[in-house]
Order: sequence, then structure tokens, then C-alpha cells
Amino acid sequence: MTKIDVFAHIFTKEFGKKLTTLAPDAAKTVEYSRRSMTDLEVRERLMSRHPDLIQIITMGNTPLERFVKTEDAVELSRIGNEELAELTLKRPDLFYGAAGMVPINDIDASIEIIDQCITDFNLLGIQLFTSLERDSLAEPKYRPIFARIAEHDKTIWIHPSGTDKDRGMFSWPYESSRFMLDIVNAGIFKDYPELRIVIHHAGAMVPFFLERVRTIMPKHTEKYFKNFYVDTALYGNTSGLMCTLDYFGVDHMLFGTDAPMGAPNGANGNTSRTIMAIEKMSISDKDKEKIFQENAIDIFGRLL
Repeated sequence: MTKIDVFAHIFTKEFGKKLTTLAPDAAKTVEYSRRSMTDLEVRERLMSRHPDLIQIITMGNTPLERFVKTEDAVELSRIGNEELAELTLKRPDLFYGAAGMVPINDIDASIEIIDQCITDFNLLGIQLFTSLERDSLAEPKYRPIFARIAEHDKTIWIHPSGTDKDRGMFSWPYESSRFMLDIVNAGIFKDYPELRIVIHHAGAMVPFFLERVRTIMPKHTEKYFKNFYVDTALYGNTSGLMCTLDYFGVDHMLFGTDAPMGAPNGANGNTSRTIMAIEKMSISDKDKEKIFQENAIDIFGRLL
């Protein structure tokens, strides 16, 4: 059975070169220090340990508005998206598809780039980065981005990107959870009920605090939390995955590993741990197949 990893990170060559020229601080991120993020041969060797594995790739943790000025963010988005598209075309044995980048500090350019991602590059959607350092993505000025993705019937990947000293251990789950709350309260799903948003790290804090969510949120609002899709990137942790499934349901869980992050490079991130954690879940083989493959196929289409 093919396993579709829906949240795997990468840095493409020209994008990385241009970004670190414009913003040397961007090269200091944890992601960029790993060869498996930048060297396709290294990545292929690691992936070969799981011959049934194929990835949906997203650019590493680089919210462009943090690192570069607006016009450079637009250029970098175009460079990166073209490279992501080229990789998925050249290596369909490794990459099922990709999520594009948008320069959210230029909404008009973001809309044009979304259209290019879908129409010209055949990407599966876009990735957005949350951050408590700026205004919420649920603010009205960002609404056209959600509207355009919904219009195209594509998907948004959400990655937290705070710079807290805990390196994202606790701050990132809070960021993601706050994003989810903001989206629900802003009525995004009410306006675009078919919109698909994938939350990294198994839905962050929401599954664990599900009873607080149910108790505090009005029922007619709380129901929209279940519109989110979540990956399985908990670095293992079967009990955590069961908690996530209990709230979101098996049909909204997608196999995702955070590769090549987490464990040392030699372990290909947490791919092995994540697979083992899913295999240990107290669910049917059919439900495991949904998580590993079928849910992604239902969303993104059949494998070629």
C-alpha cells in the first residue's frame, strides 16, 4: 500500500539560494541546516527505506514577509513554485504533489500567484504560515486568499512559524490552535464550507482540549472545528493520534510525518516512528488505509 505523506518539507535550489542572498538570517533556520532539505540525492536515499512512500512537499519554515520586502517575496514565491512544480513533474516516484507559496504582504500578487500555482503549475494548493508576531490570517484583508483557494477547490496547508525560544515545542501548537479559533470565529468555513485546510501536528491543542472547546464555544460555532483536516505529525505518539481521531474523525486524518524534521537525518525525520504509531492505533485496517492513503486520494486525486 502506497503511503502518501501529506506534510513533508523541502528547500528548492534556486529559491534557497535567492532567499539566503536576500536574507542571510533565513539560512539559520533548523530546516535549512539539514542536507535532506536541500539535497535530492540524500532525500531519495532516506525515502528508499520506505519504498511504498511518496510525499507532498511544502517549502520549509520561511514566512517570506518576515525575511524580505514585498517585491522580493513575490519573486521568491514565483521561483519556489516553479521549482516545486518541476520536481513533481520530474520525480513522480518521490513526489505526489506540492503546495505553493504566496507573498501574503501583497494580496493582489497572492491571488495572481494562486492562479498560476493551480492553472500553470498544477500544484495542489498553497501553504500559509501562522505567526503571533503579526495580525491574524483570519483578518478581512486576507479573505480573498481563502476565497480564491475555495473557488479553485484546492487546499491550504498551515504551518506555525513563531520565533519563540522554545523552538516551537509549545509555541507552535498554540499558534496553530489560535489560528483555528480565529478561522472558526471569523466564519471562514461558514462562508466557504467546502474549503480544505490541513493543520500540521495533528490539530495542535484542539484534540487534547476538546471538552474545553465543546464547553466554551457555542455549539453552532464549535462544529466548524471539525472542518479542519489534520496530519499525524506527532513524532510517533499513538495515544495522541487516538485523541486526534476521537475529535476529528478518521476521514479528516492524513498521514503526515514532518520529514525530514524531528529525529536525526539518518532516520528520515520521523517517518518510521509515525508509521509505527499509526499501526498501533486501535482501529481497523480499513481505517489505517484511509489515513495512510485513501483520504489523500479522495482529496487530491488518484495516483498516476
